[in-house]
Amino acid sequence: MTTPILPVLGGQFTFPGTSLTVRRLGYGAMQLAGPGVCGPPRDPEMAVAVLREALASGVDHIDTSDFYGPHVVNQIIKKALHPYPKELVIVSKV
Repeated sequence: MTTPILPVLGGQFTFPGTSLTVRRLGYGAMQLAGPGVCGPPRDPEMAVAVLREALASGVDHIDTSDFYGPHVVNQIIKKALHPYPKELVIVSKV
């Protein structure tokens, strides 16, 4: 992961009972799917570029769900970021 161009806004958060620390500002991946969070995005390569830019800007965690798309967003995350940087945390619901 590259050094963030912006200062770390909002500080950091350590998950209680763990040593896992993330920046308070992450990336919510729901809107990477198509209109209405259904199906593939209109521009899949732009969705990949958005994720890569988020990490380049200092995001160290992504919030996702297998329901987004459904399944579409997690596939975009894999395409954009795999192999995942060691410091990246992917948070999923369900």
